[in-house]
Amino acid sequence: MNDIRSSITMVLLLAGLCAATQSSAANYATDILPLLETYCYDCHGDGAQKGGVSYDTFDTPAKLMKDFDLWSRSLSQISFDNMPPPNKRQMSPAEKKRLLDWIERDVFNVNCNNPDPGRVTIRRLNRTEYNNTIRDLLGISFRPADDFPPDDSGFGFDNIGDVLSISPLHLEKYLAAAGQVLDKAIVVGPAKPKLSQIDWDRLRGGRETGSARILVSRGEIEAEHRFPADGEYRFQVRAYGDQAGNEPVRMGFLADGQPLGEVKVPARRGDPGEYEKTVTVKKGSRRLAVSFLNDYYKPSGPGRGDRNLIVESFSIIGPLNQAPSEPPPSHRRIFFKAHNVNNQEQVARELIGTFARKAFRRPVKDDELDRLMTLWLMAIKRGDSFEASVKLALQAALSSPAFLFRGELQPEPDNPKRIFPIDEHALASRLSYFLWGSMPDPELSGLADRKRLRANLAEQVYRMLRSNRSLGLADSFALQWLQVRNLDLVEPSEKHFPEFDKELKDAMRIETEMLFKRIVREDRSVLEFLTADYTHLNARLARHYGIPGVEGDNFQLVSLKNSPRRGVMTHGSILTITSNPTRTSPVKRGLWVMENLLGTPPPPPPPDVPELEEEAAVTGETLREQLEQHREKPMCKACHQRLDPIGFGLENFDAIGRWRDTDRGLKIDSAGELVTGEKFNAATDLTEVLVDQKRDEFVRNIALRMLTFALGRGPEHYDKCAVDQIVREMERNDYRFSSLILGVVKSVPFQLRRGEGVRE
Repeated sequence: MNDIRSSITMVLLLAGLCAATQSSAANYATDILPLLETYCYDCHGDGAQKGGVSYDTFDTPAKLMKDFDLWSRSLSQISFDNMPPPNKRQMSPAEKKRLLDWIERDVFNVNCNNPDPGRVTIRRLNRTEYNNTIRDLLGISFRPADDFPPDDSGFGFDNIGDVLSISPLHLEKYLAAAGQVLDKAIVVGPAKPKLSQIDWDRLRGGRETGSARILVSRGEIEAEHRFPADGEYRFQVRAYGDQAGNEPVRMGFLADGQPLGEVKVPARRGDPGEYEKTVTVKKGSRRLAVSFLNDYYKPSGPGRGDRNLIVESFSIIGPLNQAPSEPPPSHRRIFFKAHNVNNQEQVARELIGTFARKAFRRPVKDDELDRLMTLWLMAIKRGDSFEASVKLALQAALSSPAFLFRGELQPEPDNPKRIFPIDEHALASRLSYFLWGSMPDPELSGLADRKRLRANLAEQVYRMLRSNRSLGLADSFALQWLQVRNLDLVEPSEKHFPEFDKELKDAMRIETEMLFKRIVREDRSVLEFLTADYTHLNARLARHYGIPGVEGDNFQLVSLKNSPRRGVMTHGSILTITSNPTRTSPVKRGLWVMENLLGTPPPPPPPDVPELEEEAAVTGETLREQLEQHREKPMCKACHQRLDPIGFGLENFDAIGRWRDTDRGLKIDSAGELVTGEKFNAATDLTEVLVDQKRDEFVRNIALRMLTFALGRGPEHYDKCAVDQIVREMERNDYRFSSLILGVVKSVPFQLRRGEGVRE
């Protein structure tokens, strides 16, 4: 033991690590080592390596202090009160603080007076961001990214740079989408005539022969077609003939019985031809037909043969020669300035530059615009129209990394460790994609152009939160944070819960969305995620909950003051995703609360722990009794005594969120006691315990989750300073939602960025 103590002392001395309150590193090491020996070495020292963690198996002292993974795990588990386990001797609050402060300050060098903002990987737009950006850039309601490959998630969110990989399929989709969105946004000439095809199986007349219809003597093949407007149409027939005699098959065209003329059909079997006539018709349903005009049949002798007409399909193309369509608003937004033969290059440069500046979310560099203009000039020289040439350049802009990716470039590449404020255009982009999931609007961009955004940041945050676009946070942030998107994956047993259907599932999701939207829209306290004594229900979900007086499909605000339900923990969405297909799961519900509400997940179970489901039906009567037997096993106890009591508090709600007093005829006992000593009798009591006794954990967790989402990167140990700042901002402002957002936006990692180098 003295060798270990001497080794750590040496490391501390060599590293120059000493606490401000101690006279030397040696004294500090003497203060810390007894804590490790007393509270940790039973499981993680002297030969013990539970969970693969040991503090005394290092070849050199330096390796001990450089094993950041070990100290990160230690910091997490000690902070969350997971270690030491409840059945072991516990540290006093002062001892715990002393050890955590040492890890943060001396191992990780966390210095809130000189904080590390970290760095965010340059990343592509995810599907939601791409669709929203196209909507706001072009003003069209088209969602091309719905056809893109699904986005991966990291740290609970689908906007994390490190997992937003890009594949060859992405590149293919991006190129196609750029063309599709501009086809909808820009009019480059007369509307393309519509093609309608009527295949052989929808034709009448003659008789079937393979995938065609045949006339073996005089007669007609016909079909009805509805013409959308008065005008000229091209009536096209795919046909061929059994040729015989001294002339080819002749085919007549008819519209509503009136002859339109005839054509020769020299095509033969295996090589059909296209034959057409132009027809002028009035809007409405019309009968189109072809006739066989020169039947011939000679069974024997010279010139023998059988002439027949075979038709595969009709096609109607038109109306033809339409006047150019009235340009949509998106077209006028792009072509905001007229051109003539003398100024078209100048105007094109202005139009393309303005579009690229919006698409790139920053000023466009001269060389970038020059490359886009090269494409415009190439199209003009080959004879394309002015609009079509501009469209080609814009398609290149929408395929550019400057549009598809988000990120900030290092201003001094030769100083990779430098910490610098991101520029105001990058700040505008961070802010708009954080709160709106889309590009900056003209007001944000204008402030960034004038370098006035930072000076007006709070005002802009409040403005953006008042916009309906901020309600998109309900899906992009809340439903991911709370894991409600998993509703799409759950399938409760149809045998046990026949009433569960898509309509009920959708209503559950909407209830949770609307609670979040109410808190955002009215700037309410984030604590209402736990305590809300109201919810939003339609008749279907109210009936499921047993709440009277709600009629219709529309959702309405409903009081829960006389109900056992409070906050998101008792929403059907949460109760369903934390259940098994046939029954509730107190373990899953307890784990969900610890992970998603409190941010204090238990350590992972040992790999050799059997699943509860394998034993649940063997012993015990109630699910609670089964779990209590399960957690008496030494390998299970540490986790289950943290998880199970929370789950028991929600046991009155069945696997699809309905209230019940009994389970299989046995009365439900929903009382519990947390491992930290707080007692409760039911779900409403559990809510009070969380908001009164676990408020700090909840507030820190939502602050960290929101910071993670806003940055698009996973949390780091040095983010503690930023989270502390956000929590203080919330405490000063009664935990209002706006104070959470403003705390994130004002934080060091949101405002600053470290270069590509590692900060020591």
